Amino acid sequence: MSEPQSFTIRTFGCQMNEHDSERLAGLLVADGLVPAAREEEADVIVFNTCTIRENADLKLYSALGQLKALKEQRPELRIAVGGCMAQKDRGTIMERANWVDVVFGTHNLAAAPSLLRRSLLEGPLVEVLDAPDPITSRDMAPALYAVRELPFAAWMTIQTGCDNTCAYCIVPSVRGGEISRPLEDLIAEATMLADAGVTEITVLGQNVNSYGRDITGRGPLFDQLLRALGDVSGLERVRFTSPHPKDLRPETIAAMAETPNVCNQLHLPLQSGSNRVLQAMRRGYRVERYVEKLEAARAAIPDLAVTTDLIVGFPGESDAEFDETLAVVAACEFDLAYTFIFSPREGTRAATMTEDFVGSDVIKARFERLKEVTDRSALRRHAARVGRLEEVLVEGPSRRNEAMLSGRTRQGKLIHFPVTDHPVRAGSLVTAEVTYGAPYYLLGELREVLRAPRHKIRVPLLATR
Repeated sequence: MSEPQSFTIRTFGCQMNEHDSERLAGLLVADGLVPAAREEEADVIVFNTCTIRENADLKLYSALGQLKALKEQRPELRIAVGGCMAQKDRGTIMERANWVDVVFGTHNLAAAPSLLRRSLLEGPLVEVLDAPDPITSRDMAPALYAVRELPFAAWMTIQTGCDNTCAYCIVPSVRGGEISRPLEDLIAEATMLADAGVTEITVLGQNVNSYGRDITGRGPLFDQLLRALGDVSGLERVRFTSPHPKDLRPETIAAMAETPNVCNQLHLPLQSGSNRVLQAMRRGYRVERYVEKLEAARAAIPDLAVTTDLIVGFPGESDAEFDETLAVVAACEFDLAYTFIFSPREGTRAATMTEDFVGSDVIKARFERLKEVTDRSALRRHAARVGRLEEVLVEGPSRRNEAMLSGRTRQGKLIHFPVTDHPVRAGSLVTAEVTYGAPYYLLGELREVLRAPRHKIRVPLLATR
């Protein structure tokens, strides 16, 4: 059987999964493969999976089912499944889809290329580690080998795993406990990226606010990391996700306010506006404390955009408690809210609370009511920006309208504006005047090109997202 020549990666889940896919693509390129133009033409198809909600399982097995006929036509095709679901389900994946060749977990992503080669000789392989290897956890794939969707913007993982015990979350089970990368390694990686022309870095971790606590044995180092990234020459924008409200410290707020390249954007997951529900969720804070931290951040950081996560239908959530959430969300006036329906995950505390599960009809009605409140706040905040000049990092043509360009403001807001007679390339920094505000995006007019793209290397794009 001949060696594979091309690959695609299909990613399910969060930004951490997206970055893992970029790193995996870089490893495959370093192993001699090239991205395929279309999935059906690839010699290797990798699924990088999520398991945070039940529909992620359904999506994976549906996608694998669609590949069964292709595998029968092309037995040499290699199909691999990695990521969080692979860490959780292990050999069950091959039991349900015996045409899969390789299963690997969250702790041994770097082994994927060798596992694919071995499967050519040894047949189907399942290799899932129970704990992260201390070396590979800290020695992430070099940033320049990552195959990025946008060559001028990069993810940077600062920690793996999570030490929290949220009742609904399976992440600690599949990602392990927190392991922070050394500060000097992160600054070296950021410098390397900036030297290659990357102008925006998004810092990733399950709880970035606790970064470095395992290194110091005392307090976190996240504020020091933000300030150090502020000294990296050529790095114009720094974002981060996700922080945990209980660990948002005054030092971090001060670092955000005082470091020019740290964007005025904060994602602060609320999850519920009921103190009883928050306690049942094991979130570690009360609504009052959350609001205090939100107000402190808004007072210190000019023009701060705040987004949040909310769960609808957590076991035992009453009508009155849901009404508390509506009231808190309305008062907080978020720029954007990611709302999720509770999904029981085997192995979590919340999955055992079956007697308290909320009915699907009730959840659906609550979800629509919550969306009305969050959309109203978002629309009001976006409409207030009409007439303002925004600094925009251009990402390229709009995916829905080729006559428009799309980009992100420093607040992380998506803005679309018409293509002009003078071409503006992806990676350019421009100013645009906001002409219209919708709940999820802005419209504008190009006013000035501040600088051309800075990236010096051209990396291949991921063929399949």
